[in-house]
Formats: sequence, structure tokens, C-alpha cells
Amino acid sequence: MKKSFLLTRVPAVLTAAVFALPVAAFAQSYPTKSVRILVGFAPGGGTDIMARSVGAKLSESFKQQFIVENRPGANANLAAKVASEAAGDGYTLLFMSVAHIMSKPVYKNLGYDIERDFAPITVVSDVPNVIAANPALPARTVKDLIALAKAKPGDMTYGTSGVASPEHFAGEMFKTMTKTNLLMVPYKGGGPLAIDLAAGQLMTSFSTMPPIIPHIRSGRVRAIAVTTEKRAAVLPDVPTVGETVPGYTITTWYGAVAPAKVPREIIVRLNQEMLKALQLPDIKERMASLGADIVGSGVDATTKFFASEVAKYTVVAREAKIQAE
Repeated sequence: MKKSFLLTRVPAVLTAAVFALPVAAFAQSYPTKSVRILVGFAPGGGTDIMARSVGAKLSESFKQQFIVENRPGANANLAAKVASEAAGDGYTLLFMSVAHIMSKPVYKNLGYDIERDFAPITVVSDVPNVIAANPALPARTVKDLIALAKAKPGDMTYGTSGVASPEHFAGEMFKTMTKTNLLMVPYKGGGPLAIDLAAGQLMTSFSTMPPIIPHIRSGRVRAIAVTTEKRAAVLPDVPTVGETVPGYTITTWYGAVAPAKVPREIIVRLNQEMLKALQLPDIKERMASLGADIVGSGVDATTKFFASEVAKYTVVAREAKIQAE
């Protein structure tokens, strides 16, 4: 777990104080109709799973429907652009991931700016990525994977949710640190990626945990290593990449934002309700089953965290030479 997240978590003893923050009267009446939550990936991926889990609880607490709308395309940037241009009334939100932060230094013409055009609401959760392989691939360890990749440079494929996705950054960092050459295959989300990996259409992936773990549990996919600094509680017998490649670590986080024009009072209210949802026993159980750590950051802490992540992945993109038109 990154140290920056430790500063943004909301201890249970402080939640009452957070929830007691005053908001304007008009924000208290929000929403008076259904709210759409845009997701830039296909159904079944990590962002989609998180959006639907939290969205269902928001529907209950606000007594209005929070409807997830999948808008895959342009490596999740299509949904972000649509959300950035939405009215500032709080009826269009974007459930995003670190992928949207990673896109900023990679794409020259996104059509939006994740910091300028959005008001951060919260970071919801943080999950490991998993180096996974189809069982037909003769590799059970990171060392095996490196040997196979070096034996046939460019032949081994790994799936991603698109250029500048967490899987792409994880794969490129792996290539750089192990001096191997893997072939990246982009998908429109972690769900389709996981299905093809299980079916043998892909050799490997650096998947985020939520969409891949059901396939690992069923035996259709083999978990080789997790990308976190420490082993994941949900896969305690699976080693970290860092045990073989010292210094390698990367995680994927998910969060919610609104168009920058949305009044802060509504942003604060959304933050309050999301933090409440993340404390519910069934949500905690759901997140744990997916290998996710609940974060639940405050509005200002989330804004600062976004800035620090942009700076971090700008450096990574430059060093790994990750670029896109």
C-alpha cells in the first residue's frame, strides 16, 4: 500500500465528524432525479464492478437511481470527455481509475484534463494487479516467465484495458526492469481481457484483481505473482513480483469524480454518502472478496492525491517510453 493512501484513509472514529459537515440547503435536496455514472470500460472490469457496487448503495441512500452507463472507447477517454462536458448539476458522474491519470502524460490530445475539468469526490479502493497466465503456458513463476519471454522476444502476448491503462503501465514497467520484450494486446476493459485469457486467446496479463480473481479461483487462469509490495491477503500463496524483480510494485485504484462545474456542496454530499457506503458490512465483504482495500478519501485529500499521481506517472511514462497519439 502506498504511503500516500495512508494519509487519505478515513478512520471509523472520524466518520461522524466528516458526515456532520454542513452543506447548503439546495445540496440537501439533491438529487431529484436519476443520476448517471459513466464508466469508460466494458462491463465486468474493475472500474465497472466498483461503480456498480457503490452506485447501488447510493441509490438506496439518496432514494434515486444511480445508473451505471458503460461508454467504452478511446481507452476509457471517451467516457471521460463526455463527462467533462456534462452540465454542472451533479447528474452526470464519472467512475474512473488510475488509468485516467496515466492517460494525461501519454496522450497529446485527450480533449479533457483530469485535473482541470473534474472535481474529485473520493478514491474508493486500491487493488493489486496480478500477473496471470493461461494454464497452457509453461510458466509457473516470474523467473519462468522471464525465461520464456527472453527465449522468444516479442512472441509472448499480454492483455491490457488499452494504451495507458494500469495493465499497460504494469507490463511496460516489467519489460523495462526485466529487459524482456512482450507484445501488448489492448481490450476495451478487464472483463473481456479476462475471458480471452481464460479461453487461451492470450498468454498472459497484468490484470487488475477484481475481473481476474474468479478465473483464478476456478482454475481457468494461473496466478503467477501480484504487483504489490506485500503479498495480497486474498491470494496469500501467490508471491509478489518484487520477490524476483526487486523494486517492482504497482497498484490500481478506483475513484469517483464530477464535472468541475458541480457545486462543492454537492461534491461534499456525494463524498459523505460514498464514505458511508464504504463502511457497510456487505460492501466491506464484497471488496475483500475482490482483493480490494477500501480507501475512502476526503475531497481535499483526493485532489492532492490526484496531483501526486499525475507527477508520478509522468515520470514512469517518460522512462518506459509510453506514448500514444
